[in-house]
Amino acid sequence: MTAQRREVDFSAFTALAPVVALLPVWLVAIAIIWIPVNQATRVPFVIFAILAFLCGSSLFLRPVQRAIFTRVLGARRANADELVRLSEAWNVVAEAHGIPRQRFVLAVVDSDDLNAFACGGHLLVVSSYAARNLTHEELTGVLAHELSHHLGSHTVGLTFAQWMSLPIIGLARLGTTLRDMSNRIDHVLRPEYASVAFVMRIATFILTAISKVFYSGLLVAHAFGNAVGRGAEYAADARAMRMGFGEQLLGALKRFMNERLVEEAHGPLAGALASHPPARLRTQRLEALLIGEVHRKSRHDKNP
Repeated sequence: MTAQRREVDFSAFTALAPVVALLPVWLVAIAIIWIPVNQATRVPFVIFAILAFLCGSSLFLRPVQRAIFTRVLGARRANADELVRLSEAWNVVAEAHGIPRQRFVLAVVDSDDLNAFACGGHLLVVSSYAARNLTHEELTGVLAHELSHHLGSHTVGLTFAQWMSLPIIGLARLGTTLRDMSNRIDHVLRPEYASVAFVMRIATFILTAISKVFYSGLLVAHAFGNAVGRGAEYAADARAMRMGFGEQLLGALKRFMNERLVEEAHGPLAGALASHPPARLRTQRLEALLIGEVHRKSRHDKNP
């Protein structure tokens, strides 16, 4: 049994790209929130922004991940059947590498994809497809893959990007709500109060522009996250193989392709919108790594 340690690999640095992409829009959102706060506290904007950013560190705490962050990400607790299967598979992965079973929080996201995501400091999220359809061995491969994201420190940038998205999403939704209200008021007032209706139309235009700016910033950051995330997926597959779960993960990938009859998307736009590399490419790379490992062991056995 070998205890696995967290290591900062190259994908951990590229995972900061969404944070950088979100930063300008996030600063605008924080400035809007700061204006009323400043009226009451007189706290400087720079201090307020730094504290707001550092509060994202709370998402690395297990109680926060279990009670709040899981729901924010759209995940849920595993049901009784899922919990049994996930626990049995996780126990194998944890015991194989000297990791306390309770260190990580297991959750499920309702999805027909194979992988879900790892986030925070201790959050492992598995898709409902994986929890429901994979064999015990294949599920250990998927969990080893998600654990590899944590061990490679890939989740740090993703977690802060998720935290920075919250005020942006909140203000974008608020802008959309106020825009809709302004539209309704304009519709009611326009026949008799043309001047007031004109002001409401200006307000509608401004709120629409603000909402589009916020949503555009999120889309750009999402595209960056998907682009760099594919490299992290390959790195996590390779680490899972080194951890001894390569065959299991390969079996999960092949099952997914066979059962879902996957048709891979093509073109630059499809690639930008995909959060994971095509299962076919992941399978090919993992098979190549496993073949290379077999050859390496064979040469070692011949030349002890």
